[in-house]
Amino acid sequence: MNVLVVEDDIELNQFIQKGLQSEGIGVSVAYDGIIGRSLINEHQYDVVVLDVNMPGMNGYDLCRFVKQNWPAIPVIMLTALSSLDNKVMGFESGADDYLAKPFAFKELVFRLKALARRHPSRAPLPKRLELLNLVVDTESHQVWRAGERISLTAREYALLEYLLINQGKVISRIDLLENVWDVHFNTNTNVVDVYVNYLRRKVDHIEPKLIHTVFGVGYLMKAEP
Repeated sequence: MNVLVVEDDIELNQFIQKGLQSEGIGVSVAYDGIIGRSLINEHQYDVVVLDVNMPGMNGYDLCRFVKQNWPAIPVIMLTALSSLDNKVMGFESGADDYLAKPFAFKELVFRLKALARRHPSRAPLPKRLELLNLVVDTESHQVWRAGERISLTAREYALLEYLLINQGKVISRIDLLENVWDVHFNTNTNVVDVYVNYLRRKVDHIEPKLIHTVFGVGYLMKAEP
């Protein structure tokens, strides 16, 4: 596993670097967002770890950059900003996981390995995903329905892309939580249903409806009623 750590606290950055290396994990480090962006452009990483408040480019913007260009690379936000609003901003930026400081180093290692397992190096997505008159450009993350451009948040896009990749299959809420939100434990959250409703308002305002509820199971994306 090869990890990039973008953290402007030099002491903490070096601590993480040494700790990960002792676990046999390859590590590159950057001390500001601009250098981090350059490294991401030049090298391939299995996971990217981002602080939020950094000089040059903050973690939210850098996360958006990663997800716009390499959506398969998982990102974990590692920051002292631990409020719910901050976490929402992190996930809306496309983060796959969020760990607040102070943190237990073993937990960081566990989360990195879990992300790497969940997002192994895999064949690239096709450039276009299509279902009836819905078209998704997986490189630019642009979406159209019947020729109309649809604006989605990073999380809405990730949800739509996952449903489209698995079109014709019933996807459970747990599956969506694990693969779109990277939540790997039982939870009573209704975030999946909330975001499916967001998507429906934007994507299914044109007939026929493409996102279907399979009651008691999950969701299904298909062109037929």
